[in-house]
Amino acid sequence: MPKAALRRDHPRATRLCAALVLAVGCVAGCTWSSAEEVAAPPPKPSAPCAWWYGIGQPPTAAELELAARRYDVVVLNADQAPAMRKLRELNPRIKVLVYKDLSSTRNYAGAVNGGEDAEFLPSGIGYVAAQRAHPEWFATDTRGSRIEWQGYPRHWQMTVWDQAYQQAWKTAVVAEVTREGWDGILADNDFNSLSHYSAAILTGTATAAETDRKLRDGLEAFLSLVGEAFQKAGKLFVPNVSETHLLPGRWTAHSRFGGAMEENFGFRENGGAGGLLTFRGNEFQELRAQAALGESLLLLVTRTRSAQQDRAGYASAALLAGPRTCWTPATTDDYRDPEWSPLQSSGLGEAVDAAGRQPNGVWTRTFTSGWVAVNPTSATQTVTPPEGLVPVGGPPARPKTSSPAPATSSPPPPATLELAAADAVVMVKPK
Repeated sequence: MPKAALRRDHPRATRLCAALVLAVGCVAGCTWSSAEEVAAPPPKPSAPCAWWYGIGQPPTAAELELAARRYDVVVLNADQAPAMRKLRELNPRIKVLVYKDLSSTRNYAGAVNGGEDAEFLPSGIGYVAAQRAHPEWFATDTRGSRIEWQGYPRHWQMTVWDQAYQQAWKTAVVAEVTREGWDGILADNDFNSLSHYSAAILTGTATAAETDRKLRDGLEAFLSLVGEAFQKAGKLFVPNVSETHLLPGRWTAHSRFGGAMEENFGFRENGGAGGLLTFRGNEFQELRAQAALGESLLLLVTRTRSAQQDRAGYASAALLAGPRTCWTPATTDDYRDPEWSPLQSSGLGEAVDAAGRQPNGVWTRTFTSGWVAVNPTSATQTVTPPEGLVPVGGPPARPKTSSPAPATSSPPPPATLELAAADAVVMVKPK
């Protein structure tokens, strides 16, 4: 990760049943009211809204103009409050969150300048402040050494389980967000395992499993403390939560204070040879429940290095389309560019049903002006689209039975298509 980038690179249980019932009828667009605003009527169901994870570099004036027209949600670094205010000026309805890391403090240039912490930090606690007053907040391994994240120089693991650290982080970040006028925060590195960053075993633990359990338990308490404080302040708290397919209920619990981010949405398993990881375990069920409730954000990111990944990511997000479901492709590792996929302007229209799973594992959903199908399995599957629609974003599927195509500029699709493993199709009415 370049020094300017503030991301990580890898990957409410009580209302879950009610949300799954609501999934049939509560699918919607992408506008909402802040906690302090008068409640607006429920938005109409529509395809996923667009968002910008704008943490790679400071946005230009042209990018802000574009963002105000294109995105419903934007995430910026803490030193970009002027850009946040400009976005509000250009689009009063936009939601702008500030990036803050839960789990590290950093001392690269920009986070520490001239031996002092910067005024606006990517973390909640500055490196210099912790070094001087609370060195015990730096996590250590079994040899007593501080833990620097591998691949991310000068990122230091902190004691997220320490109540004093939690309180200090909460106090500092809530005060900054309120003072500067952000809508809330994107809280990075709500992770499941330290192994993504280090093979270290924490002091006081004997195995990697014990280390991960200590971190997870600490983050659970940390999220509750901080989330309740932000909720009380009328602000959104959105953690970037990892590997929720491994632990049932994790997504639901960690999204309860304003939403959650899935940074590896639509990720393909087995080195790109398997099915879609998002659909594994309980994760997709929990995502559907949250989307249907429409009370919190789903911020979805799909790594897109091919047209197939673009289709699979966007169509999977369309299966989850709800009042606060937003999706973005990611064509770079450092999020340096405002992203946009042609599929986001395909014109699906409003969702008219909930996503449904066919016996062969393919998921489909119908919209007023289109239809999507996603094959999350590791094998080619057959799917039958509605008549009169044409594919957008490239032809991902081939006819199961060959027949001559009609001589028209907008031919109807074949009656049956073969959809490759981990691929999707987005179809719309001919224009």
